[in-house]
Amino acid sequence: MDKLHAMRVFIRVVEANSFSKAAETLGLPRASVTTTVQNLEAALGVRLLQRTTRKLSLTLDGAAYLEGASRILSEIDEIESTFTSARKTPRGRLRVDMPGSIGRLVIIPSIHEFHDKYPDIDLMLGLGDRAVDLIQEGVDCVVRVGELADSSLLARRIGAMQPITCASPAYLAEHGVPRTIEDLERHIAVNYFSNRTGRNMELCFQRDGAVEEISMKGVISVNDADAYVTCGLEGQGILQPARFMVLPHLRSGALREVLTDWRPPRIPISAVYPHNRHLSPKVRVFVDWLAELFERCPLLQGEELPDDLCEKHEAEKLKAEKLKAAKTKAPVEREEMRECVM
Repeated sequence: MDKLHAMRVFIRVVEANSFSKAAETLGLPRASVTTTVQNLEAALGVRLLQRTTRKLSLTLDGAAYLEGASRILSEIDEIESTFTSARKTPRGRLRVDMPGSIGRLVIIPSIHEFHDKYPDIDLMLGLGDRAVDLIQEGVDCVVRVGELADSSLLARRIGAMQPITCASPAYLAEHGVPRTIEDLERHIAVNYFSNRTGRNMELCFQRDGAVEEISMKGVISVNDADAYVTCGLEGQGILQPARFMVLPHLRSGALREVLTDWRPPRIPISAVYPHNRHLSPKVRVFVDWLAELFERCPLLQGEELPDDLCEKHEAEKLKAEKLKAAKTKAPVEREEMRECVM
C-alpha cells in the first residue's frame, strides 16, 4: 500500500465529508477511495471514521491520525516545492471560484494572458456570489470581497473596490434626489441579501471618518451582482454597487451617483486559499497574476476614476472591436465593462 497516497485520500475524504465528493475532486473512482481508506484502517488496526448513511465523523484515532498525516504531507510538499518550484512548470487542474462580476468583467477578458504564460494549467473557473467552502468543495483558491473572518485560511490582499450610491434618472425623477442620508427615509432601495444569512445587507456611508449603516425598505432583494445592477437600471431603487461594475452606465447617464459627500468605505478584495495548498506552484502563479492584473487599473485598487493608462487600454480595445466588426460586417457589441481593466 502506498501510505502517502492513502494519507492524501483519507485527508480529502475528511475535508469533503464524503467518499463521493472526495473521489470526484481526486479524479478517482469512488470504489477506489473507499478501498484505500479501508485498507489504511486495516493496516493501522484501528477505525478512523464512523460511517452512517448521512455523514462521516472522525474517531479519536482518526482525529490523531489526521493531524499527524496533515503535518507529514505538508512537510513533504514544502520540501518538494523548495527543489522543484524554480525549475518545474506549474501544471494540472486549478479550481478557482470568484464573484461573477469580477470573473466576467475582469478575469475572463484577460485570461488568455494567463494561458499564454502557463499553458499546462487547466483552469476551472467557478462564477457566482455564493461563498464556497474551499475545503469541502475541493477549491484551490477563491477571490473574496470584504473583510475575512476564517482564520483557518491564508489570504493575500490583491485590490479593493469603491462602492458608490446611485440610482437611475427615472427613479430620481419620480422620488427626488437625496441630499443627505436622512433623506433616505423617503426612498426605497434595491436590496442585496447575503447567501450565507439570508438577510438584506445595509447601505454603508462614511464621512469625516464616521461610518453609518442604514437599512432601507425596498420592493425587491437579489443575491446576484448583475441582477442587482439591472434592478437599479430599471428604476427599482437606490443601490450601492462597485464603481468598476457601473462605470459605463455612469458615463452614459443610465445611472447617476448621489450622496457624493457620504461615500461608502472601500472594500478589500483578497485571494484566499487553504493552508495545505499555500505552496502549490499553480496557486502561487495564479495569485501573482491576479495581483498584477488588479494593479493595472485604479478602479480595482479602490480609486474613483481610471487613469490615463486605463483610458488608453479602453481606446485600444474599442478600436480593435470596431476593426473586427468592420471585417466581419457585424455590429460592435461592447462588453459592459471592458474599459479600465486591461
